[in-house]
Amino acid sequence: MQIHPTAIVDPGAELAEDVKIGPYVIINKDVSIGAGTEIMAHAHIDSYTKIGRGCTVYPSASLGTAPQDVTYAGENTELIIGHNVTIREFVTVNRGTLKGGGVTRVGDGCYLMTYAHVGHDCQIGRNVTLVNNLAMAGHVIVEDEAILSGLVAVHQHVRIGTHAYIGGVSRVTKDVPPYMLGQGVTDFKLYGPNTIGLKRKGFPRETIAALRGAFHLVFRTNRLLAETLEDALIKFPDVPEVKNMVEFIKSSKRGVTR
Repeated sequence: MQIHPTAIVDPGAELAEDVKIGPYVIINKDVSIGAGTEIMAHAHIDSYTKIGRGCTVYPSASLGTAPQDVTYAGENTELIIGHNVTIREFVTVNRGTLKGGGVTRVGDGCYLMTYAHVGHDCQIGRNVTLVNNLAMAGHVIVEDEAILSGLVAVHQHVRIGTHAYIGGVSRVTKDVPPYMLGQGVTDFKLYGPNTIGLKRKGFPRETIAALRGAFHLVFRTNRLLAETLEDALIKFPDVPEVKNMVEFIKSSKRGVTR
């Protein structure tokens, strides 16, 4: 274990043997850090934070501090960060609140870029990318493989589907269906499937074509949404991604971006 002499590590913290702790790092009690993880200079890891194996926390990141919620009264809630997560400079991630389930989670393989903020009770899936200066309010769900670009603001309780792509300088106030691309400052809109991203992830042409057809069938019509969703299932019965998109829209509580 390599701990710089200027670092302050509470005796109640649990660190794997090969963890590296840089200059002026502060690690409070009830923190757990997994094997192969490096915490760089001036980072602050607050109590009730668990960081997995193989993570890198860059200088001046702040993890596990109290939620920015006026009803929070000092309860012992948690922040859980998975394995192989990269957290760049000045990223802030707050732990959860009791009313939100008590846990903020960041899944395996995520990449949080400089100045990104993840609010209390957010649930971030695997391999999610959060780009510079993103601001995410509390209770947001981001499913696996999604990408949220720079200067994006996400309203509380929004859900963003798997493999979705949010363009830069966007304001997201409703759910974003999986596999879709959306962008907009004052009028956030869907523009169809995240074609480039899906190709990079190895999705077959037939699947992308089916998603494009389902998108037009569901959203490019004046018919009732409930009707077009059923039509999409009938037209593309053997495409799991279309079924996933339809089920996501049906289960939306905030309503979906159109």
